[in-house]
Amino acid sequence: MNAIDVELATNLARAIDELGHDPAVNVIVVSGSGGNFCAGGDFDEVQRLRGEGSSALLTLFAPFRAACEAIAAVEVPVIVAVEGVAAAGGFELMQAADIVLVSHDARISDNHVKFGMVPGGGSTARLPRIVGRQQALGLLLSGDRISGLEAVWLGLAYRSYPPHEFDNGVRQFAQQLASRSREAVTTIKRLVNSAQDGALSDALDAEMDAVVRHISEGRGSAGIEQFTNREQGARA
Repeated sequence: MNAIDVELATNLARAIDELGHDPAVNVIVVSGSGGNFCAGGDFDEVQRLRGEGSSALLTLFAPFRAACEAIAAVEVPVIVAVEGVAAAGGFELMQAADIVLVSHDARISDNHVKFGMVPGGGSTARLPRIVGRQQALGLLLSGDRISGLEAVWLGLAYRSYPPHEFDNGVRQFAQQLASRSREAVTTIKRLVNSAQDGALSDALDAEMDAVVRHISEGRGSAGIEQFTNREQGARA
């Protein structure tokens, strides 16, 4: 069920970084194979590394953290497509995504607490920022499982699809993003991410500077012309 071991975490971090810095790539989609997204950390791997000491455990947790942080670091949007099980580390990878698309019947949870474990992939830091303290503590301390539809209601996902429409829905959404102006998309992502960590006034200043620069350099001219022509046609 795509459990996370050292190799998977390392390769995921490398893949996101490499694709995200490829000028030919406009959007990245991360999905699971075999009908499930990710069941979390590989327990056998965790036990093996535990026996080797804390430094060995870091060889698993550090690259997984790097994979999650790579999502914010790359310019292009990273979509996480979730069907089936997304538990523990799989749920934490969802939280790091730019946009999450889910199947209605996805089975999502941070179930660390059910095994007497503590989250190690970002849940205690990211989840309260996404859903608020109350919902975060409720989910983390209960280990409750939620559906894809509930994930959308909570703000953990953007859109949910019936299972038979999931693959096509994800493909169409990704193609839609990929067809947009790369400069506009990457600027929007950068502004949104930077706004999360600073004052509102600073974020508004950054947005104003960006839009003036974007238009002045001619990057938005085609869109302005298209909008103007549409308005003129409507009046006619």
